[in-house]
Amino acid sequence: MAAEQMAAKTIAARTASHGPTPRPGILQIAAYVPGKSALPGAGPIVKLSSNETPLGPSPKAIEAFHGEAAKLARYPDGSARLLREALAAEHNLDAACIVCGTGSDELLNLLAMAYLGPGDEAIYTEHGFLVYKIAILAQGATPVVAPETNRTADVDAILARVTPATRMVFLANPNNPTGTYLPFAEVRRLHAGLPKHVLLVLDAAYAEYVLANDYEAGATLAATHDNVVMTRTFSKIHGLAALRLGWAYCPDAIADTLNRIRGPFNVTGPSIAAGVAAVQDRAHVEAAIAHNEAWLGRTAAELERLGLTATPSAANFLLVHFPDAPGRTAAEADAFLHQRRIILRRVEEYGFPNALRMTIGTEAENAVALDALRAFMSAA
Repeated sequence: MAAEQMAAKTIAARTASHGPTPRPGILQIAAYVPGKSALPGAGPIVKLSSNETPLGPSPKAIEAFHGEAAKLARYPDGSARLLREALAAEHNLDAACIVCGTGSDELLNLLAMAYLGPGDEAIYTEHGFLVYKIAILAQGATPVVAPETNRTADVDAILARVTPATRMVFLANPNNPTGTYLPFAEVRRLHAGLPKHVLLVLDAAYAEYVLANDYEAGATLAATHDNVVMTRTFSKIHGLAALRLGWAYCPDAIADTLNRIRGPFNVTGPSIAAGVAAVQDRAHVEAAIAHNEAWLGRTAAELERLGLTATPSAANFLLVHFPDAPGRTAAEADAFLHQRRIILRRVEEYGFPNALRMTIGTEAENAVALDALRAFMSAA
């Protein structure tokens, strides 16, 4: 953090003397660093660093994407009507309350742009998605971190940090990178404890993977209250990460606000077509859910047998904790895995210096990764 602050001061000083100065908060941002996707040398890579679905996109989505190739000279439908209607039909929602975006990341940033500014505060949890802090700082607002309990969001800790300056609460449910979730009763309790002018943003990027009976993504709250928004993504279970496609379900007034400030054609035509096909291919989604259900518990159990600890996860990944001992640290495991052309996700920036996040991959990928971790733990 000290290095980041020093770099920001250096850049600010140089900018002040040579050109325009960014708004307050911008230079405090540590740029988001995605999971590693390449390694030196030649040969295939087992990439389990970005929580991508091992099943890939629906073949129907691929076909729909290719079908748009002859229309690239035409602007897409600026309202993404067909996609909103497909989502509304699938989830029994009001299409007018759906706003589509360039990934849920864009929607999170638009919400911050619309409702945060200098002097405002926004809360997120200790191990929450790094984009929240970036979105808050980009608007000149102040990020406030609420501690978690057992790597899980703590409603009382969040509510204890609400002040007269609080304008927004971001809650990833399930959370990345921990995979933990709050039961819907707790989410309701959180909402009930917030002042009505505070916006609760429920980031449900991994909602499709959660099979627990006490979970709900948040559409019901968004449909019945003026200060709740649910965001979703096509990057995970639908396998459309490269298209950058997301959506939000909002109260009427918030949907109207987002539509005023988003780009007029922020979602591409091929993305809309592929998204509609992906939503409608329920069999492909069910297959992805079944694959994850089969391998999540199996992989966690195998990691435990290796002497590692995995945080119980409701998503499509596991946070794997390594012994704090020479030769067995997460950094050393990461280097060992790279030698075998396997990539997991380093998570120091999330507050886990001795853990790696492992996406559930194909059967073969899981086996390769587990074999490598077994060799690492045996050699240490």
